[in-house]
Amino acid sequence: MKDNLDRYKYIFDEILRMTDDGFIVVDKEGIVTDINDQYCDFLGTRKEKVVGRNIKETISNSKMIDIMQNACREEGAIHKFVEGETKEADNKFLLVSRSCVYNEEHEVIASVAQVKFRLQTLDCAKKLMKEYSELEFYKEEYNKISTKYYTFDGMIGSSKNFLCIKKIAMRAAKNSFPVLLTGETGTGKEVFARAIHNGSDRKDKPMVSINCGAIPSELLESELFGYEEGSFTGAKKGGKIGKLIHADGGTVFLDEIGDMPKDMQVKLLRVLQEKEVDKIGGTTPVSVDIRVIAATRQNLAKMVIEGQFREDLYYRLNVINIEMIPLRDRREDILVFANCFLNKINDEYKTSTTLSKEVKKCFQGYSWPGNIRELDNVIRSSYASCDEFVIQLTDLPTKMASSHNVNIFSGSDEKMLKNMVNSYECSIIKEVLKKCNWNCQLTANRLGIHRSLLYKKMKKFGIKIKKTI
Repeated sequence: MKDNLDRYKYIFDEILRMTDDGFIVVDKEGIVTDINDQYCDFLGTRKEKVVGRNIKETISNSKMIDIMQNACREEGAIHKFVEGETKEADNKFLLVSRSCVYNEEHEVIASVAQVKFRLQTLDCAKKLMKEYSELEFYKEEYNKISTKYYTFDGMIGSSKNFLCIKKIAMRAAKNSFPVLLTGETGTGKEVFARAIHNGSDRKDKPMVSINCGAIPSELLESELFGYEEGSFTGAKKGGKIGKLIHADGGTVFLDEIGDMPKDMQVKLLRVLQEKEVDKIGGTTPVSVDIRVIAATRQNLAKMVIEGQFREDLYYRLNVINIEMIPLRDRREDILVFANCFLNKINDEYKTSTTLSKEVKKCFQGYSWPGNIRELDNVIRSSYASCDEFVIQLTDLPTKMASSHNVNIFSGSDEKMLKNMVNSYECSIIKEVLKKCNWNCQLTANRLGIHRSLLYKKMKKFGIKIKKTI
């Protein structure tokens, strides 16, 4: 029995040390039996001067004895100390909660009080308000960015075939039918999905994106459907809410749906049919109201014929089909995208870099197998390697510059081959010079030629050495 009492005493003392609040305990005679250091510091006294004395000697207007006599409790009361009984004269108000303590026979044996120090309470409130304000600020900024960049009005492009699919997407935003976005990688499928969501009556609810090809198949079910606590080894305490439940009332974007395992296809089909989600380890289905937008770079119709994708799920998803257009089929939009990406970089770094005429022609003639995403990447890499305020052919990836040079010199000119070789040799020398930070000796070594020969070629092609800082 004594060991248990000692144990609880140690625990109680540690709690009193850890807390930011003040605590005081009195027996039924009003004698203080315990007080923590925080409360002593507020009162401007020491523990040994308080413990063992009547509480009225320290806090003359204390209500602790009244609480015991009336066998009651009170919470959040304001207590004003008598002048001179606190450490600081201008800090004499507290928020206090008091209660009597009963034994097993329901007899009052003590009284305890917990106080909230005004300044600390204000500090905590300020911290919480600051955190809340920052959270609201970032939330508003995120919504602004989301709305700005993922709306139909913010979409770039004026080509006829692009405007056609944009019109289909705008109509799709007016209902909640499933949408299937198909087409090559980098054509802007997620941009369209977000624009459809932001243009619908679900825009104030979440849009949850899931890349079916990026999540391991063994984890995909728990990500989508969630799980109950203890449903499998490694399940975290409290379980997990799946993304489908999290998106209730909003939209789920299933990117690369063609990579979804067949066993998961069956479970997704049930969600679409029954509008219910079965959590792993759960016993009761959870009703959900979600709009599904799926996207894939694969030919789902062919996968259905080959038995790689469920036919019933395909028709569930393919209610509204939007075939995205590759960049090579909307060439009038290429320079619009290029200038848009470059302007964003210029705004960020306070520069005014532009594209040369040769680069513009190169962009118009290139096939862009990676579509808009590749164009964005080329603009960034070219900007990074550009030494002046104009991006030149030599700043572009070698494969692009080379293909452009071939196109330039195509024709019947008898000097065509010589011009092509000279142009390609010039671009190679410039590229190696840049990589070597315009160090001629290092460049000559990389090219496998003598430095004097490098100088001759640089003079021939009009290549000037750039000064480095």
